[in-house]
Amino acid sequence: MTSRPSAPTFDAPFDGDLRADLELAMRLADAADAASMSRFDAADLDVSLKADATHVTEADLATERAIRALLEAERPDDGIFGEEFGVTGDAPRQWIIDPIDGTANYLKGIPMWTTLIALSIDGVPRVGVASQPAIGRRWWAASGLGAWTDGPDGEPQRLAVSSVDTIAASSVSFQSIGQWRDAGKLDALERLTSSVWRDRGYGDAWPYMLLAEGRLEFVAEFDVKEYDIAALVPIVTEAGGRFTSFDGEDTVSARSSLATNGVLHEAYLRLLHQS
Repeated sequence: MTSRPSAPTFDAPFDGDLRADLELAMRLADAADAASMSRFDAADLDVSLKADATHVTEADLATERAIRALLEAERPDDGIFGEEFGVTGDAPRQWIIDPIDGTANYLKGIPMWTTLIALSIDGVPRVGVASQPAIGRRWWAASGLGAWTDGPDGEPQRLAVSSVDTIAASSVSFQSIGQWRDAGKLDALERLTSSVWRDRGYGDAWPYMLLAEGRLEFVAEFDVKEYDIAALVPIVTEAGGRFTSFDGEDTVSARSSLATNGVLHEAYLRLLHQS
């Protein structure tokens, strides 16, 4: 249940200096925000269906293009993995992009959607930015540099997960009942929600940010791709939390995620995997 892969764990120390990469990631988010907000809630927004029956809008495509253009100019040797245009290049450093996480919200004019930008080095997400321009919020982190958001006064405010140390006192986000049903995990969801103080399905990237801010103790979901969660890993871990797959592995490729305040991670895994 909690076996680890041979690759470095998400909390493994990093020797390099990531400040320039984090600064670039923030500028990538600025470019993305400009592209996405220019078409948000537009009456004539172009929307189509992809082969997997999920929606894509003109804004998804334009936002990823804006990010890629800046990366190709400033980091031409780095690889890119984006939701809309796939993989470009083959390098130990790979930028992982979800231009609009929450496209269903975006196309309905609901402001809870996020641009996710990560830099993965040797398979470990080391830099992460989550930007929600429609509500004027952004969160960012890099290995060894902490996790941050803008405080009420506009100054960066360091994030820290909660110190809640019992499941009975914890507040959780399970994303959606449908996800757990389709994954065959409804029994586990019932055990979880009957054991905690409060459960809600906030959805998409936002609950991970609430976790990093110390407002939740647990977030888990299924049917997620690398670009859905890579940027969230350094934000959660640098805030003091823990991020794994549903089975407890340090990977973004398992099509599941489980993020906690760290203190309760093993207890949640035991609860969820009871036979």
